[in-house]
Amino acid sequence: MSQTEVSVIVPVYNEEAGLPALFDRLYPALDRLHRSYEVVFVNDGSRDRSAAILREQFQQRPDVTRVILFNANFGQHMAIMAGFEHCRGRRIVTLDADLQNPPEEIGSLLAEMDKGHDYVGTIRRQRQDSPFRKYASLAMNRMRERITAIRMTDQGCMLRAYDRPIVEAINQSREVNTFIPALAYTFAHNPTEIVVGHEERKAGESKYSLYRLVQLNFDLVTGFSVMPLQIFSMLGFLVALLALGFFGLIAYRRIVYGPEAEGLFTLFAITFLLLGVALFGIGLLGEYVGRIYEQVRHRPRFLIQAILEKKE
Repeated sequence: MSQTEVSVIVPVYNEEAGLPALFDRLYPALDRLHRSYEVVFVNDGSRDRSAAILREQFQQRPDVTRVILFNANFGQHMAIMAGFEHCRGRRIVTLDADLQNPPEEIGSLLAEMDKGHDYVGTIRRQRQDSPFRKYASLAMNRMRERITAIRMTDQGCMLRAYDRPIVEAINQSREVNTFIPALAYTFAHNPTEIVVGHEERKAGESKYSLYRLVQLNFDLVTGFSVMPLQIFSMLGFLVALLALGFFGLIAYRRIVYGPEAEGLFTLFAITFLLLGVALFGIGLLGEYVGRIYEQVRHRPRFLIQAILEKKE
């Protein structure tokens, strides 16, 4: 481990079309750094030829290439966790396989770590995403900052650098569902952020659907704060006070003016509002209970089919 200065972890899922371009840019970029390095590819149960292409790349550069093969799809974050558990570098960089984050920026992250930072986040310059993704990301960033103490300008950028003690602390956490950059931020004592380039996807398609993005942000919020439950408790208390006041108003009008049939639809509207608030609260509570349920089962977070690496 002490002989390898930099480990670059690249999760791969159905990236057959873009892998050759990634190889052509990643390895020369790392060679120019004149630092000892390894590239750890984690094939996350790809259904195309990604695993075969990674095997061929390992055979071409076995001295600096390692490949972890999952036997099924466990998700990008579990792929990164597997890379964290098996990497050897003193500093660890995570990188998407789609080339939206230029590999040439790795040197900039390492330069910041040379200044004493133990965690380096990134902010995408001229982000090449749809307006919906940009505004949704901005809204979630603001919500997260209000709910947690985590300050990340661009939580969706995978290009990040971690010092070895940070990675070891993440490995010891053993959380089933977590948001790795946020968890690293809580462990870091001198974090920083830098601006990096951002490019359009060279091939393939995004693996993050709207549902997956919502699920990821639920993991982020519920995994690092109980404030949503506290907010909902306060909201429930306020709604109960309003409902009590409205009940008193209806009782007063019934005594003074008699029965009022016109108020029936108002009662329906209020009932539906209260039901909506109650259902939202049940869903929020279920999110926390679900996290506990997944954690206490103690199932393996991922299963590794094989590891391709050069024998020492």
